[in-house]
Amino acid sequence: MASGLIVVQQYERLVVQRLGTFVGSRRPGLHFLIPVLDNGTKVDLRERVTRVPTQKYITVDNVVVDMDFVIYFRVMEDTAERAVLEVQNFEQAVINLAFATLRAVIGAIDLSTALSERERIRDEVQVRMDEVTARWGVKVSQVEINEIDPPMGVKAAMERQKSADAIKTAEITESEGQRQSQINRSEGEKQAAILEAEGRRQAQILDAEGEQQATVLRAQGFSAALERIFQVATTIDAKTMSLQYFETLKSLGASPSTKFIFPMEFTTMLAPFLGMGSSQRQGNGGNSNSQT
Repeated sequence: MASGLIVVQQYERLVVQRLGTFVGSRRPGLHFLIPVLDNGTKVDLRERVTRVPTQKYITVDNVVVDMDFVIYFRVMEDTAERAVLEVQNFEQAVINLAFATLRAVIGAIDLSTALSERERIRDEVQVRMDEVTARWGVKVSQVEINEIDPPMGVKAAMERQKSADAIKTAEITESEGQRQSQINRSEGEKQAAILEAEGRRQAQILDAEGEQQATVLRAQGFSAALERIFQVATTIDAKTMSLQYFETLKSLGASPSTKFIFPMEFTTMLAPFLGMGSSQRQGNGGNSNSQT
């Protein structure tokens, strides 16, 4: 520096001031500064990783939680002079800003939200910080929350609630299984009843069809019998029918009844026999006369 020769590394930028006035920044390489007149400040452009120590934060529901997180940031190449001219110590400024920003974000949400929405908190802290650090020539590239630790009493209450939720979920699952089992059994019984009713219906249909076919066959047999009787009856003469009537009279005579009613046609059926008897008597009478 005394000789005025300065080597700037690839990951650095040299902010040059002459008599206290900013005159520009130098890129990597060998540079010459006028002794006494020029003053050069090297700025590291590499990304820094800083772990913010654990601090206590108060949520909107007045629960005190311990939190620690990590910040990733770096000085922007195009505005490297701001890290020298706009802020005294940009690293310390970024850390203090992280405390204040996280405290504001946590103070606007409750404990359950803080525990369940870490990504939203991280993104909101990053955006808020980036808006402020831009004037320092610093870019906050990432914020990672390592741990959110509530008080012991709150932890115990959360554990009890978690256990109760687990028991509730188990009971719901068990009741749902029982309900589904009952539904399955009812559905099976329903299907069995349907199949049984269908079987009875099919059996009744088959029985009815069989009875119908039997009735048809009996009717056909009776019709054939009548037709046969009719055919035979057409060949019977009046004498044969008269003989049948005599057989009927014999049956009537064997009964204990004392009164009988005969239709008018009955005498007509007996006419051939009556005539036959008269002719026989006449024939016998002639013979006797001739013999006499």
